[in-house]
Amino acid sequence: MELKDKVIVITGASSGIGEATAIRLAADGAKLVLMARREERMQELAQKLMDEHQTESMVVKLDITDREAVLKAFEAVKENFGRIDALINNAGLMPVSYMDKLKIDEWDRMIDVNLKGLLYCIAGVLPVMKAQGGGHIVNISSVAGRRVNPGFAVYNATKFGVTALSEAMRMELTPTMNIKVSVIEPGAVATELTQTITDEDILNAFNKRGNGMIPLEADDIARAIQYALSQPDEVMVSEVLVMPRKQQ
Repeated sequence: MELKDKVIVITGASSGIGEATAIRLAADGAKLVLMARREERMQELAQKLMDEHQTESMVVKLDITDREAVLKAFEAVKENFGRIDALINNAGLMPVSYMDKLKIDEWDRMIDVNLKGLLYCIAGVLPVMKAQGGGHIVNISSVAGRRVNPGFAVYNATKFGVTALSEAMRMELTPTMNIKVSVIEPGAVATELTQTITDEDILNAFNKRGNGMIPLEADDIARAIQYALSQPDEVMVSEVLVMPRKQQ
């Protein structure tokens, strides 16, 4: 698909993979809608995209766990652009912890953002794509959606859910509604994702990891997203796992 002038919504756009994806897609001439909670960061990104690529970005301050706000946000995007060609469901949290620490508030937050928030965004974009005769939904899962590890149980549950959801969505939406569905599964990436971890034992375990593994950069995942989006109409990239070379 030619990405020039395509309307693409990116959640979690204020940093990390979302920011890197916005920069890469702006270079392709896409029209971008940046969604996240940190409005100032998105405004700075929008100015950067304008300065470097003459991209006029729509900035939407949004907490994706607020269902009504999400639905209104997608209505506003539809009113502004008339269509939505792609959604990159990127927003997510990873405050991993060992189960016996009983960090139930963090469990709830991961479920609310990683699963329910992602679903709310799908609910916001699906009627638009169905009415216009097609589109592309890219869900960002994780290697943790394929492999379980101690300390990651709830995060694993959310990301296994995203991966399974994406497969079922493909079966429902692609043959009958021309809505492509891709799931991108990053391994270790150098982003802010680990900054929400409060379990000291988990943090100590992270610090002791060896084997010289160099984490991926956010742009490595942005390139995978770009690849999935830019395929010809009859080609769908269903699933992409992207990991550091030395990650086990």
